[in-house]
Amino acid sequence: MNRLLAAFVGLTGMIAAPFAATAQEQDWQSVLEDAKGQTVYFHAWGGEPRINAYIQWAAREVERDFGVRVVHVKVSDTASVVSQVLAEKSIGKESGGAVDLIWINGENFASMKENGLLAEPGWAETLPNWQYVDVENKPTVIVDFTVPTDGQESPWGMAKLVFMYDSARLETPPSDLSGLLEYARNNPGRFSYPQPPNFYGTTFLKQALADTVADRDVLSRPVDSATFDETVAPLFEFLDELHPHLWRQGKTFPKNAADMRRLLADSELDIAFSFNPGDASGAIANGELPETVRTFVFEDGTIGNTHFVAIPFNSSAQPGAQVFANFLLSPMAQTRKQEPEIWGDPTVLNVAALPANEKALFDTMDLGPATLLPEELGPVLPEPHPSWVSALEEAWLERYGAGSE
Repeated sequence: MNRLLAAFVGLTGMIAAPFAATAQEQDWQSVLEDAKGQTVYFHAWGGEPRINAYIQWAAREVERDFGVRVVHVKVSDTASVVSQVLAEKSIGKESGGAVDLIWINGENFASMKENGLLAEPGWAETLPNWQYVDVENKPTVIVDFTVPTDGQESPWGMAKLVFMYDSARLETPPSDLSGLLEYARNNPGRFSYPQPPNFYGTTFLKQALADTVADRDVLSRPVDSATFDETVAPLFEFLDELHPHLWRQGKTFPKNAADMRRLLADSELDIAFSFNPGDASGAIANGELPETVRTFVFEDGTIGNTHFVAIPFNSSAQPGAQVFANFLLSPMAQTRKQEPEIWGDPTVLNVAALPANEKALFDTMDLGPATLLPEELGPVLPEPHPSWVSALEEAWLERYGAGSE
């Protein structure tokens, strides 16, 4: 067995058989050979130092073991990357694209799929480490904001909205959205959220919408402009009540999740939130939050989804992109990603079905003092259809944007 195939077998945890490789193994061997020497330009959000460091670690591992160089192109807005690929298609650039792999989900994936900007369907499900993905218990690994992935993006991690509070200052956190409003009324200036279209601000809008809409089923369908105002009226009634009690009376907003963490650490806010259940423990481990910070969720559930990596249709290094995507799915990479001090991002894998030695890595992991156990995270509320994102953001900016900074 040559060195590349041996590396592949070690990565996937498979035991080499003494008989001829299967057709699937031979196909993957061809991918490995084609990938060697390629440079993959991975366009991914660069706003969190811990995530950036994790990507650099993964890049070093893949270059060492497979001869694939990965360059992290740090972006602040994934939509701009989608626009770049669309522009290349519009001028007929069918190969040699500038983007080889993209960190993506939601409305950006839906836009790329609708405009034919993705690599052929099914590639993700041919990755050797796909066998470990928990399709049965984590349905969002194959359905992205109600849109089937069709194997055109590979799951990378799980996300769920959680709230953080300092137990030294707040004994009992609110259990639902109305309780959060009541807390804000009684404690002016102690809560806020980032201004949409910041991802975290938009996520808070979606959570509030899910908790105030008359019929949640309508959120699984595309926005109907004829009924939109009526549907979101309860959401904006809630926000109208909330805003006068926000930090700085809602005249300015935290910039992002990191800014909310800082305000929580500085005792300017009593409650912050994240889309990563392990975020508080990671921040404690890295000295960003006091050890008294804990996590809570709403009893009736919070928004959750999966984030992915996808290959554009004209990627210059599709084999290399597949090798990197496969590595990101490996038990070793998924374990490291979930460690609180590294990232704290939950795995997409079916841990119970892993080989014993790799399952033990997850089972023995210390998730940190502020990370809720899976059974404590409560129900997962599905993401609305992607069309709700821009509609909500535009409506929010029209109503509140003029007075914000």
